[in-house]
Amino acid sequence: MLKNRLATVLIWLSAALICAVFVCLLADMLRNGLPRLSWSFLSQAPSDAGRAGGIAPIIVSTGLIVLVAVSAAAPLSLATAILLSEFSSPNSRFCQVIERSLEVLAGVPSIVFGLFGNAFFCIYLGLGFSILSGGLTLACMALPIMINTATVGLRSAPDDYRLCAAALGMSRGAALLHLLLPAAAPAIIAGLMLGIARAGAETAALIFTSGYVDRMPDTLMDSGRALSVHIYDLAMNVAGGDANAYASALVLVVLLLIINSLASSLTQHWLRNRIMTS
Repeated sequence: MLKNRLATVLIWLSAALICAVFVCLLADMLRNGLPRLSWSFLSQAPSDAGRAGGIAPIIVSTGLIVLVAVSAAAPLSLATAILLSEFSSPNSRFCQVIERSLEVLAGVPSIVFGLFGNAFFCIYLGLGFSILSGGLTLACMALPIMINTATVGLRSAPDDYRLCAAALGMSRGAALLHLLLPAAAPAIIAGLMLGIARAGAETAALIFTSGYVDRMPDTLMDSGRALSVHIYDLAMNVAGGDANAYASALVLVVLLLIINSLASSLTQHWLRNRIMTS
């Protein structure tokens, strides 16, 4: 009993510590960034190297970069997860090599991905410093997280689903579409949110791929400055840019919270509707 109570106390203390860190960070951003936050800040372009003006082009560039990253990574990660979980044995040599490669990729520093993106997308493919280059580089970074979470979700689906589908004469594709993917939806959405969070908050990789330009992008081939890069530039390279850096950081955190909350709500609503109609 004493061990169980001690373990419970440690778990609650760990959770409280994590929440306290987040609350402290959020309070610091609110205290320093909220006075600068206004509609004009969200709707105007930056001026005076970011000391004045707003972050409208920065928000648009960030959204486009994240959209490119998710559009490229989501289908590939889901297809790879299906291959690893449903069409390969976990003990096979092929599956082990892929999983070890994903573990290595997940631990590679973001600056290495940035150098790779610059060499491959910007120079070799001729995309230059562009939103497309930045988004594709972030897709490479998000792939290990999204593949691993989707694979775990699919493997955790009960084997009874597969056996019942086979007994009813369902094809593997139909069983995957109607049974396994819905069962793994929470894990798949969780991986997608982690991928979006990493793409939205990444800095080092984007410096070498999407660039520093703070004007409104016209196409995906234009250079664009992400919010994370804008925050870094204001905090490190622009004297007197701390106020706008705090406000930009607050906007980034709020956007990530909104995206995660919206995705969680939509997933729960979708699963509830499937349960009621099945």
